[in-house]
Amino acid sequence: MNYTQQRKHLVNLLRAKGIHDENVLTAIGNVARETFVNPAMQDYAYEDTALPLSNGQTISQPFIVAYMTQALLSNGQVDKVLEIGTGSGYQTAILAQVAAHVLSVERINALHLQAKQHLQPLKLDNVQLRYGDGCLGWPEHSPYTGILVTAAAKQVPPALLEQLADGGTLVIPVGDTASQALQVITRHGDDFHKQVIESVVFVPLLPGQG
Repeated sequence: MNYTQQRKHLVNLLRAKGIHDENVLTAIGNVARETFVNPAMQDYAYEDTALPLSNGQTISQPFIVAYMTQALLSNGQVDKVLEIGTGSGYQTAILAQVAAHVLSVERINALHLQAKQHLQPLKLDNVQLRYGDGCLGWPEHSPYTGILVTAAAKQVPPALLEQLADGGTLVIPVGDTASQALQVITRHGDDFHKQVIESVVFVPLLPGQG
């Protein structure tokens, strides 16, 4: 199967759907999504749909990955990004193309270990992974110019707001299983400006480690 052609087709599809940030589109074109999905699902890697992972998790629809990354860059380039929910590592690999440094936290150890295996061949020296409670962020390396959360929180975790740099951008789905909205939150000193940009469906953001 010609995955290179499929990636080009996906980039064109995302552009037609409204993804306009060329850095994001280039990142999508550079990262082999087929290596981040379950082997049995590789034939579907470049369909614009979410796919199942182990432990009841999913790899997000490419449009949502691109849309959230574009939203993260909406206030300008980001230097240090915190990702909550590494999953298979696909979103992490995309972020590594557009940010100087990416730190990613995953609460499910099996997924954390899978992501390390998926990312190791890419030799991304600007990525650090951690097995831990994403609701607590990664305070030792804060503040972050960008924070991206790949699971839906009932409320925005206070620790993530605290770890967001002044002028930084937080992209997070907020809501329950019935209704979720993607929020872009920008910090201005002690004030946080919230913008709702899209209805979404994500697995819930859970505290602790699994």
